[in-house]
Amino acid sequence: MTAFDFSPLFRTTVGFERLAKLLDNASRLDTGSGYPPYNIEALDKDQYRITMAVAGFAEDELTLETEQNILKIIGKKADEREDGSGRLLYRGIANRSFERRFQLADFVKVTNAAMENGLLHIDLVREIPEAMKPRTIAINGSSRLIEAGKEEAA
Repeated sequence: MTAFDFSPLFRTTVGFERLAKLLDNASRLDTGSGYPPYNIEALDKDQYRITMAVAGFAEDELTLETEQNILKIIGKKADEREDGSGRLLYRGIANRSFERRFQLADFVKVTNAAMENGLLHIDLVREIPEAMKPRTIAINGSSRLIEAGKEEAA
């Protein structure tokens, strides 16, 4: 795969550092192992859901954190305990810790997280502040008539 160098963007632009950093981060290869697998769904125009397969993890072994538009999901398995039921001959079910990060767009917030049948569901919503939403501006009529070259009050 061809690697792109975005460093010239940092030294030739002013005010676009955040965009250049996003491009630089997006161009890097994800060195993760793909564990645990996940889905991302668009439920509505401004509602999303991340569903992650975390079979074998208890709720107290999972941590969700958000910081500066990054959602971080951390799973730490407790130490294995011998429960006296026999020894393990083969391990096919993944039993390892993980950390998965998601870059969130501006104004996207985590609203809910729930475990169901070994799946972690994380609900997200985009809440645009009122000051940022488009608004309609009324056009008020003028009380002056403008004719060719001269103004008159109506």
